[in-house]
Amino acid sequence: MTLTQLKYAITVAQSGSMNEAARRLFISQPSLSSAIKDLEQEIGIEVFRRTNRGISITPEGEEFIGYARQTVEQYQLIETKYIDKTNTKKKFSVSMQHYTFAVSAFVEMVKQFGMDEYEFAIYETKTYEIIENVKNFKSEIGILYINEFNKKVLTKLFYEYNLEFHEILQCNIYVYMWKGHPWANRKEIDLEELNDYPCLSFEQGEYNSFYFAEEFLSTFEYKQLIKVNDRATILNLMVGLNGYTLCSGIICEELNGIDYCAVKLKSNELMSIGYLSRRCSNISPLGQKYLEEISKFKDKALQ
Repeated sequence: MTLTQLKYAITVAQSGSMNEAARRLFISQPSLSSAIKDLEQEIGIEVFRRTNRGISITPEGEEFIGYARQTVEQYQLIETKYIDKTNTKKKFSVSMQHYTFAVSAFVEMVKQFGMDEYEFAIYETKTYEIIENVKNFKSEIGILYINEFNKKVLTKLFYEYNLEFHEILQCNIYVYMWKGHPWANRKEIDLEELNDYPCLSFEQGEYNSFYFAEEFLSTFEYKQLIKVNDRATILNLMVGLNGYTLCSGIICEELNGIDYCAVKLKSNELMSIGYLSRRCSNISPLGQKYLEEISKFKDKALQ
């Protein structure tokens, strides 16, 4: 297995076509196909599935390409530093469920490190994509929650993907709404009392299982339910329709403004928010600083 073969495989995965990949690599299509076939024979897995409609990457291939990218990127860093004699920016990426405090921690980390020597990426996305991003080295860290309902399913998936979950904080369940909502001044709310208002839930796409839901009590029969793709839309629907969502209760007014509040749900259930990382991998200094910032929200978790 050579570095050139890894670069070929990455380019094919990015292109989705042998012909297009060959064009980008300035080699013939037969030569590229032969190199990929030799690679697959050597590693003992089928990276790409060939059909009459073209090629697609296999599940085993997805994992292999993730490792290949990491290897090629590390080589490029060495090449840039010791051969080209040029400086390159260190990279840090995090994927997360829609937690404002996780964004706030990211902001504080970026402020402290600055962007002259570092390149940052943040992905507020679906639960399964967070897991995939950490698995495939797109993100060093993934922020999500587990509870008694989804713990077995997600923990099994973490194990299969060679990932580990580390708890950061535990908190009760809160109803997040705008301050003009009729129930905004309540100390506690029963879920049935919200039947006249729409529950706002983040769409999970292809993996729209109860176990991957971002909100607690995903199996509850909500009288009104609206699926949403992003946090800004949820905030707008809270004002426009008196909608609500379920959350950790950690409020970041510096990012979302002062027009929203969290009211405790009448429930004894707890959510455990933590981070995903690759098993037996060392967290980078950037990652450690990010986790340090996010851990500061332990004291802000409403109990």
